[in-house]
Amino acid sequence: MKVLTLGKAKVLTIGKRLVPLEQVACVEPFDPAANPEFKPEKEFKSRLILLNRDIVLTVQSPQEFATEHGFHLFTEDNVAVNQAIVFRVEMFEPTEDFNPTKPYKTRLKWRDLAGNERSKLLLTTPEAVIQDLLKSKVETRANPTTKARRPARGRSGSRRMEGFQS
Repeated sequence: MKVLTLGKAKVLTIGKRLVPLEQVACVEPFDPAANPEFKPEKEFKSRLILLNRDIVLTVQSPQEFATEHGFHLFTEDNVAVNQAIVFRVEMFEPTEDFNPTKPYKTRLKWRDLAGNERSKLLLTTPEAVIQDLLKSKVETRANPTTKARRPARGRSGSRRMEGFQS
């Protein structure tokens, strides 16, 4: 996988696809046994779940991807999330209609590009997810990898908008 930098955007080259890093919501382990009819040429280790609902397979593990691209890794789940995306955290309790085999504790939610809600179930407790997300946000702000933009000088806003401010 190659990484291109186009202006401020990082773009991943995965096979023939160009994937803006900001479009990757989360990275989860890929289990080839889940679909025995799928016989890929490469040994894929992860699935990138994009904001547009596409899935891209990669040979990097979620941990390798998280380390290389600055994502936060939930080690108990081996799932990495993009720290630039706003996530909501809910407690998960199985219902009669939906009772997964794993003892999931948390539903991590985000919005796709169409504004639809997407989610991922995690084994990590909701409290730990919130604590980890907040901690990683604070660490990211404390050690920014890009220069902070200088504040604008002079007036803020435009004259046209002043009439609409209350």
